[in-house]
Parts: sequence; structure tokens; C-alpha cells
Amino acid sequence: MSVYLTIFSKLRYLGLVEIEDDEENLNINNKYALLNTMRGQELGLICGRLGEEQQERYKTFCLEDNAEQLKGPEPMLQSVEFVRFAEPKDIEANYICRQDEFKVLVRAREILTEHNLLMKLVDVEYVLDKKKLFFYFTSEQRVDFRAYVRDLARDFKTRIEMRQIGVRNEARAVHGIASCGRPCCCSYWLNHFTPIGMKMVKEQKMALNPTKISGICGRLMCCLAYEQPNYEALWDRLPPPGTKINALNAEEFYIVESINLGAESVNVRFPSGRLVEIAISEFENFNAVIASGEEWGEDESAKKINKPEAKPERRKNRGLNKSSRNNINLDDDDYEVGEININNKNKKFNKFNKSKKDVKDAGDGVKHNKFKFKKNKGKGKPRRKGE
Repeated sequence: MSVYLTIFSKLRYLGLVEIEDDEENLNINNKYALLNTMRGQELGLICGRLGEEQQERYKTFCLEDNAEQLKGPEPMLQSVEFVRFAEPKDIEANYICRQDEFKVLVRAREILTEHNLLMKLVDVEYVLDKKKLFFYFTSEQRVDFRAYVRDLARDFKTRIEMRQIGVRNEARAVHGIASCGRPCCCSYWLNHFTPIGMKMVKEQKMALNPTKISGICGRLMCCLAYEQPNYEALWDRLPPPGTKINALNAEEFYIVESINLGAESVNVRFPSGRLVEIAISEFENFNAVIASGEEWGEDESAKKINKPEAKPERRKNRGLNKSSRNNINLDDDDYEVGEININNKNKKFNKFNKSKKDVKDAGDGVKHNKFKFKKNKGKGKPRRKGE
């Protein structure tokens, strides 16, 4: 007998099931099986065989105190009984249950509006034999839903079970799409909610914008914990972010701002205001040099971060009409009104000469192109209709 990990229900409960080691059961990963759980008979997915250490690890995760645990009698990890592998009729019955749940959810929400209860109905779920119907809801306070349950039982003719869940389990149940464009981690592979705090956000130097660091559940994104061990290992060799390093001159100090995980470097703000990237392996040497009063040069271990170039200034006189441009005096000697510099010789010309000739000989053997201005051939003020 070997112990396998199974996943069942919309909330992705975990189950430990024992299956005999037969020749037919050698490659049973990613196969569906009929299971007897604490909720009834359900269809579960067999994920893989577990060793003793892995079993203890899963038990430790699920027994930890977590505010996002379901408020119900079923634990997230439970021992289940293996009945048999799923047959086509079982897969079809499970598909019919999923189709019926959509109609049940719509009708249940209509009944909920009649009771005016302060709760949000998230989803519903049938067990495989339809002997139980589970309703998942969220609420910020205790709700007396006894009358609501009686109306549900009268309408659907089955046993009704109400389960209050948290906002994270709500995202797990609805299988939402995260800001990265992929399905939420909790809806297809994440089995344990790691506590996420603002300390992780600050250490990873992320923008303190709730819309960028929060998931669809409204809480801090679970993926912030994925790289946190690497950041903690680097920060162990460095002072906390925001630390001021005093130089020999008490008036000057250096500020540790952030770290670059990929390059294994730290960004330090110098007294002059420039930001310098220093390798973590050279940080102790940098600290000793600053304490001795010497200046830290920009070598391979200290790279200056170039600031983006300033945008060019917009052209002056832009948007002025023709008559306004003619009346503006420019300060540049090469571009004075009524005068143009060609071949290092100042040649005067009449700007407002409307001669038909395009080229004029000034007598010095150099031909000068003249400015031509077209007359406004407008048709006058448009007439209104009826005039």
C-alpha cells in the first residue's frame, strides 16, 4: 500500500488515500478516482505518491493557524477512502453537476434578495450523488440564515450546507485571472496561504500602490513570498533599507536604498544625490573606506546609474500666427529681421516683396532664394442656413 495525494472539491481540499501497489496502479498520476470523503462521495484527482517526510510536511502546513481556513467541520487535509478509478459515467455525472450548479446559483441569489441578508453568495457545489448542496458565502459579521436555508431546502429538495469562507478562498473558488494574465496560483497549484506583510514589499522595493501589490482578493499578492528567501539572504549581509552611513565628516552621510537581486548589488545614495550601485561582496570594503574619510571611486564594483536625459525644450513661438512671428525680434545675430547671413556676408532683402521671380541676383554672384507668401484665398464668412 502506498499513500497518494488527491485534490477534490472547488476549494481544492487535500486528501491522503491508500492505494494498493499493483501492476495496474504503477502510472496513476493525473487520473480521476471515486473517493469517500467527510462530505460524501466525490471525484478526486490523484496527484502523486508521497513519502513519509512529504506527508508530515503537508500535515504541518494544514495544521498551522491560518485566518484563511474554512469555517466548517472539514479540515483542509483529511484522510479519504479509495473506492475505484473513475469511469466515463462518473465523469459525465460530474459534468452534469457542474452544469446544474450554475442554475442553482442564479436561483439562490434571487432568494437571497428576498431575505436582505448581509452576505455575499460566492458559489455552490454538489457532491457527486447530489445528496448534499454546499453554499459558499462571505460576510463580515455573523448572519442568521436559518430562514434562508429553509427556503433553499424547499426549492432544491436536498440537504443544504452553508460554508463561510474568506476573501482568499473566494478567489480560489471562482478561478480568477491574476494581474500577470495567468490563473491565480491559489486556484490551481497553491495549497497553503503564506502570511504576507508590508515588510516584504519594502524589502523588495516595490511601489506602495495597492492596485499593483494586491491580488483580485484585495490582499497582498501571494507571489511576494516566492523570492522573499533570496532577499532575506542578501539583507542578512547588509544593514536594513534606509540606514544612514556616516562618513568621517559628520555632515555627510550615505543612505542604503535598495538591492538588485539579479546582480547581487546594493544601491546607495551618495551625499551629492547620485545613486551608485555597489556589489554586495564589496560593501564591507566600501563601509571601511567611507568611515576613514576617503572617497569611493566608481570602479567595476560601483556603477553610477545614469539618469534619463531631459526632454528637449519645446520650440518657442510655436502656435503664433503669421503676423505675430513677423513682429518678434530674435537675439541671435545670424537671424535678424530683414537680414540673412549667406557665405559669411550680410545681405539685406525685402521679406514682404511679393515679386513673381523666385531667384534674385544681389550683384555679388550669389543667387538668393526669396520668400514667397501666398494670399489667403478664403471665400469670406460662411453664410448660415436661411440667410
